[in-house]
Amino acid sequence: MNKFKKTVRNKYFISVAFFIVWMGFFDPKDWSNLSIKRDKLKELQKSETALNNQIAETRVELSQLKTSAETIEKYAREKYLMKKDNEDIFLINP
Repeated sequence: MNKFKKTVRNKYFISVAFFIVWMGFFDPKDWSNLSIKRDKLKELQKSETALNNQIAETRVELSQLKTSAETIEKYAREKYLMKKDNEDIFLINP
């Protein structure tokens, strides 16, 4: 018990304990904020990859639209519900 009291009263122990408590709870870059920011970074990286995939798909679609008249017609029919004069369009909602 006497050895424990000496250790607790040691100036180095007190300063290290104070440093750990300060860095763990009171510092602007404490451990909880770091874990929150790390999770946010992972979420943003996933979002970035999804958006990059979407950009790549859009570029492919754009290149197809620039080169093929059939693709333009298909795109207009699907996206803007355009039709020829002698056609009827039936929309079915799932």
